[in-house]
Amino acid sequence: MTPRVRPASVASPLSPLSPLPPAPLSEPPSPATLTARLLAWGQDQARSLPWRTVAAEGRRDPYRTWVSEIMLQQTQVSTVIPYFERWLTRFPTVEALAAAPPDDALKAWEGLGYYARARHLHRAAQIVVAQQGGHLPRTRAELASLPGIGRSTLGAILSLAFGQRAAVLDGNLKRVLSRVFDVDTPLGQAATEARLWALSEALVMALDRDDQAGPLNEALMDLGATVCLPRSPACLACPLTGHCLAQARGVQAGRPVRTPRKALPYFDVTCGLIWKGDGRLLIAQRPPHGMLGGLWEFPGGKREPLESYARCAEREVHEETGVTVRAMREMPPVRHDYETRRVVLQPYVCEAVSGEPRPIECDEVRWVTAAELEELEMPEANGPVIAAIMALL
Repeated sequence: MTPRVRPASVASPLSPLSPLPPAPLSEPPSPATLTARLLAWGQDQARSLPWRTVAAEGRRDPYRTWVSEIMLQQTQVSTVIPYFERWLTRFPTVEALAAAPPDDALKAWEGLGYYARARHLHRAAQIVVAQQGGHLPRTRAELASLPGIGRSTLGAILSLAFGQRAAVLDGNLKRVLSRVFDVDTPLGQAATEARLWALSEALVMALDRDDQAGPLNEALMDLGATVCLPRSPACLACPLTGHCLAQARGVQAGRPVRTPRKALPYFDVTCGLIWKGDGRLLIAQRPPHGMLGGLWEFPGGKREPLESYARCAEREVHEETGVTVRAMREMPPVRHDYETRRVVLQPYVCEAVSGEPRPIECDEVRWVTAAELEELEMPEANGPVIAAIMALL
């Protein structure tokens, strides 16, 4: 029998027409390779965001960049966009922000959380106007000296607004870098943070030009926001496929490594709704520092063990304002989760028995109408309370 001959057009397993699969990635990718791929991908895939408006000189507007980066600290883009647009309508320039009362800035920030950011932004605007002629400083040292500008925000402003070679390390970059370089130590540890900063800076230093740092940082942010997602990353659509150690090792779902979050502490708090004869309510302003600093609220505070809610309202109002009250009627409770705690707020309609209000454990006290409540900057948990008050009128 004549032996069968393999057709010449069919490649053997070792022929050049049928190459062997590439060897698994075992070494970290080179920064130069990564930056080239990221810059090319970013040109086509950049997100359209309201703070990415290009100024006359071809770079991002420094004021808009600064405001957006402060708002984006620990806050999602989808949440920030409407706040940013309203902020720019209210404070279109750094001069407009500096000239506004601090309460106006806090009111514009209401609901965005982490209110220290608004206070820092307002104070920094006053410094920029007074000391820099209204121009955000371009040097690293001067910019870093402004309130509220940390290391990552500094790098974002320098690279995006001023075209300088500076690294960024926000949540998106931490996730991308942890996967690409398979960082197997938990976020939050000093050694992990130092390594991630070193990796981000290595990418920036691998660029050909200083003004590529902004586009690179934005590409990394966009990649983390749209492709390298916290859950179910779209690895097949990633420009770094084949250059990602975690993907090559099949551990991308476990990167970055996170330590389990502790349960939020729980607090019972009360507040007193104290009416004056002319129909006005008593409110108190929190001290400027600390949680919810500078915001207005109904006087009250945390319930002590075994203390009734009614007694708590009476005690807290007196300690905070010096007014002796009697808790008369319970209002619907409000449950609210802050970033660092979980609270149940129990409001009480209270009758003033004696004493004139004065700021004892608060910065200021004021009598306001129910309508004026909606114009004040107050914690989110007070929103349902105000709605209940308006329903009574």
